[in-house]
Amino acid sequence: TGERTFCAGANIDELLAITDNASGQEFFMGFANLLLAMRRCTKPIVVAVQGKAIGGGVGIAAAADYCMATEAASIKLSELAIAIGPFVILPALVRKMGVAATAELSIDTEWHDAAWAKNKGLYQRVFASNEELFTAAAALATKLATYSLQATAELKKALWHGTNHWPSLLEERAEVSGRLVLTEDAKKALSTFKRK
Repeated sequence: TGERTFCAGANIDELLAITDNASGQEFFMGFANLLLAMRRCTKPIVVAVQGKAIGGGVGIAAAADYCMATEAASIKLSELAIAIGPFVILPALVRKMGVAATAELSIDTEWHDAAWAKNKGLYQRVFASNEELFTAAAALATKLATYSLQATAELKKALWHGTNHWPSLLEERAEVSGRLVLTEDAKKALSTFKRK
């Protein structure tokens, strides 16, 4: 809600509370399951990003079939800086933005503005205000609701072609993040980040 933040990323206290590989993988599978549900949904998903998005919020934008944003909707992946990496959302980012843009976003861990995100294909349209954004998102969703369910389901399937391996891939990626969050580097980085 509000105008400043769409998603602030994972809860640091929850990440610090992870104590073993199984609970680490389970934590990251929570978000993996969201991405998989977005992939399985037979209807196009429209996402409206009204403010800054970090980590998983960027993943939600990437998994959207159509993503709109405001000029205030800067994005950032800080996972590498906290020693875990954005492994669960990488497939969605690569699918939407390509390897080069995903690498830039993942490696430099800095803010990228909405114009950059649109230029790289994450956002399809960018608006000056929340009012314009939500009006456009509602209009598109309303228009989509009038289209053939069969045709939109077939279009969605075609747009997501080549992702049948995602259930096992995201499970593997959740295991990697779950293992890395237990490392001394991650615990130290998360504790430092929490104190800021």
